[in-house]
This record gives sequence, structure tokens and C-alpha cells, in this order.
Amino acid sequence: MNPSAVALESESLQKKGHPKGLGVLFATEMWERFNFYGMRALLSLFLVNALAFSDADASIIYGGFLGLSYLTPMLGGYISDRFLGNRNCILLGGLIMSIGQLLLFFSGWMFEGNVDSARGIMWLGLFVIIIGNGFFKPNISSMVGQLYPKGDSRLDSAFTIFYMGINVGAFLGMTICPLLGDVTINEGERTIQVASAFKWGFLAAGAAMFLGTVLFFYLKDKYVITPDGKAVGAKPKFTNQAVQAGGEAEKAHFTSKAIGIAGALLVILFFAIHYLSLDPNVTVQNPIKVWVYPFIYAAGISLAVLIMTDKSITKIERDRILVLYAVAFFVIFFWACFEQAGSSLTFIASYQTDRRLFGWEMPASFVQNANSAFIIIFAFPMSFLWSWLQTRKLEPISPVKQAIGLALLALGSLIIGLSVKGLGQTEKLAVIWLIVMYLFHTIGELCLSPIGLSLVSKLAPLRFSSLLMGVWFIGNASGYALAGTLGTLLPPTGNKFQDAAKAGIDLQGILDKTITPTVEQLSQLKSLNISAHYPQFLGFTIHNLYEFFMVMVILPGAASLLLFLISGILKKGMHGVR
Repeated sequence: MNPSAVALESESLQKKGHPKGLGVLFATEMWERFNFYGMRALLSLFLVNALAFSDADASIIYGGFLGLSYLTPMLGGYISDRFLGNRNCILLGGLIMSIGQLLLFFSGWMFEGNVDSARGIMWLGLFVIIIGNGFFKPNISSMVGQLYPKGDSRLDSAFTIFYMGINVGAFLGMTICPLLGDVTINEGERTIQVASAFKWGFLAAGAAMFLGTVLFFYLKDKYVITPDGKAVGAKPKFTNQAVQAGGEAEKAHFTSKAIGIAGALLVILFFAIHYLSLDPNVTVQNPIKVWVYPFIYAAGISLAVLIMTDKSITKIERDRILVLYAVAFFVIFFWACFEQAGSSLTFIASYQTDRRLFGWEMPASFVQNANSAFIIIFAFPMSFLWSWLQTRKLEPISPVKQAIGLALLALGSLIIGLSVKGLGQTEKLAVIWLIVMYLFHTIGELCLSPIGLSLVSKLAPLRFSSLLMGVWFIGNASGYALAGTLGTLLPPTGNKFQDAAKAGIDLQGILDKTITPTVEQLSQLKSLNISAHYPQFLGFTIHNLYEFFMVMVILPGAASLLLFLISGILKKGMHGVR
């Protein structure tokens, strides 16, 4: 087909709007996100109230779980590209995640009789979900890009619509699962968590995942196809040709030497980061913090290096992949702060927030649902905005959009930080301020996350489409691991001071080091899951919620500024892709 015919075909396709396969992928992702975010909303509270973990340990577990959930897509992407194809990996991942949710259901069922066994089943359930997500996550995102011709200008719009599907599911999951699982009762002035209810939230999440998998199985062959009727995401079929018709190499070529170097780099980085993660002030190290987090960081760097050793990569492909790596690095700081939603922000909502809104007191895990609601409201307007700017040749390039997203995240954190400044131990934050913060975080997310998914589809060589989507998610994984670390910076909230006072302990005096605690007092604080010292970050002590949120302002704010400053360099490396 000659270039003019290709241009006419592309123009004709764009006039027709989006393919029907986008709707199928929208619905499949919607039910999977119901499953994932519904469980995520309950996880930290379940760990603390049912399985007796401390807030800090729950934050680390939460970050490790999310980090590994976005690390395994690297493996799932590779298996898909080489062996099973996108479709089969989606079906496999969906079934595996359904089983993982059932395991969490059983953990919530039996914790009252045997906490240790319930913890063991919880670990197994999280592991199974992590594996299932690895098969599912990179492949459905990759299939969205494959519905369209290479370089199609509708991709940003398509991924924004697809991203709304993610958040419709997240909204449903974070509405239904908390209503079923996050149940509290009032006994006098105290609010008691009904920990036995968590299991019903996990069961609802598993049912949603199973439903989404069944729907995809029956609809994929009819609708998830290319414009010329070929199946999207089928098993890969390699020919004897070294180069495809479009000029791209058909298959990656990694030498044994390159694989060996990447493996050695993984080991060296892992132990180096492990050593740096050790806390000299703690006798018993948290295994997730010192073993899992270093593996996530080391795996991301090693895989990025390995891909660049592929002998078939051209100069233009190399430049575009480097742009992806650069943007993925900055995205780490977005997710590190954004994902406080499921840990520290949920604890703040639970412990020190007046959650009454229009006469209804919402569950603590429900507050973060404002993010999903705002995305449903703003996804189409944002999609229209990019299209409108494009027709007037005013649309910013993807890295600039993502710099704007980071800046909006920092602004939202600044608003909530100023709202809690001077908040006393017994005073509560009005829930409306958390909702306003989520508004800014949401618009920032729409500028960053769907645009990033689209950027991978635009810049990734076809033979690396799923693998580089996995690399992109490793950037997310690193952000989630950092989110777990940042979550441990949450200083004691008002309920901690009240619990300590009931035990006859002056927690403020101990934290300020004006009182030296006795061995018995330290033991009591440990049994109450209350730290006897303020958290520290990079040598700075976090005394209060205001200082905690300033960390969430400085990190993404600095990243936004630097990404914007280098956007011109990145634009050159994209070689015409916007």
C-alpha cells in the first residue's frame, strides 16, 4: 500500500471513532480494577485491625504488595511476547487473581480463631494476586495500543477512555467492598472496627474478577480485532524474516553475555540497595523493606539495561526507549506520593478525620474513592481537551503533560498540608479537605498515567510492546515501594496519644525526649503498636502531619520542575512522536 493510501485509510478510521474492541477491553479492565482496588481499599485496615500489624508495618506490606504487583508484569509481558500471547495471559491472570481473593476471604474468615494461620493464608493470597496481576496487567494495556494503526493520533484519547474504565471499576470496587467490609460500631466515644466483616469485601472483589474474565472469554473473538479482522493479542508467530514489513526487527536478540551481565548487575544492585536499606537503630529488620524493595529497584534497572543490549535496536528505537526510561523515572515520585491513599491517608481518614458529609459518616476506606469519582467525571473532558488542543497545534508533548501532572499532585499535597498545620491531638480534619486534595491528585493523574500508557504504545518497538509496558510498570512498582517507605513517615495521630494516655503514658513527652520511658512503658507502647520516636527521612525528623505532607510537596514538585526543564531534550529523542 502506498503512503497516500495509508493516509486516507488512517483518516477514514479516525472519522469512525474508536473500535468496538476498546469497549471490551474497557469492561474487562473495569472488573479487574474493581477486584484490585476494592481489595486495596481494605488491605491496610485489615492488616492492622484483624491481623494485628502496626500502622508502619502495614504501610510497608502495602507498598511491597503494590510494588511486586507492578514488577511481575515484566515476566508476564515476556511470556506473552514469546509464548502465550496477550489473550491467554489475560484469561490466566484473571483466574489466578480470583483464587487469590478467595484466599484473602479465608484469611478474614479464620483470623479470630488463629491469627498466625490467618497471616499465613494472607501472605499466600497476596502472592497469588501478585502473580495473576503480572499476567493480566501489561497485556490488556498493550492490546489497547494494538487496536490502532502505528502512530494513530487517537491513542491518547483511547487510553484516556480506557483509563476511565479503570476508574469506573475502581469506583465500584471502592464503594461496594468498603460498604461490605469496612464496618464500624460506636461504643460510647470509641469507634470499634468490626474486623470480621473484611472477608465479605474480599469475596466481592473475587467475584468481580471472575465475572470480568468470563466476559472477556466470550467477547474477545468477535470484537478484539484489528481493522482488517485479525485477532489482537493472539499467540505470537515468528517467521524466518529478520525484519517485518514496517521496518522493525521481528524478534529481540539478547546474547548470552548480555543476559549474564544483566544478571550480575541485578545481584550487585540488590545487595547494595539491601545494605543501604538496613536501619542501624532497629534490631529486627522488616523483611519486605530490606529484601523485597531492593529486589524491585534492582530488577527495574537491570531489565532496562538488558533491553538496551538487544542487537537489533536501531538508533531511533534506542533514543525512544531512553525517553521512556527517563519519563518512567520521574513517574516514580508521582506514585510514591499518590499511593499514600491506601496507607497513610487511609489511617489519617480513620484516626483523625471527621468523615461526616451531608449527614453521612463514610467508612475510612471509602474516602479515597473520591479519586475514582473525579476520574469518571473528568476523563472525557480531559480526552476532549487533548483532542481540541491537537487540532489547534497547541497540544503539549507527553513529558510536558506528565510534568503538569506532578505539579498538580504537589499542589494537592500543599493544600492538605496547610489544612492540617496546627491541628491539635484531639482535633479532626474535615473530610472535605481530603476530597479537595484528591481532586488535584486526580487531574494530575489524568495528565500523567494514561498519557504514559499511550507513550509506551507510541515509542516501543513492536517486538518489545508488552515487555516495555512491563518496564513502564516497574517504574510504577518502584514508586509503590517508595510509597511504602514514605507511609512509615506518618507521625503519631491523635488516637495514638489517647491510647497512650489511657495506659498512663505521656507519649508527647517521650517523643520530645523530655521524658525517659521505662522498660515497662516501652513494652506497653509496643503492645499498642505505638512508636516511641518520631519518624525520620533523609536526616529530617517528621514531627507532625504538616511536615509529613511537605515531603509529598517537595518530592513531586522538584520532579515536575526537572522534567519540564529537560522536555526539549526528550522531544528530540522521541523523533516526531508527541
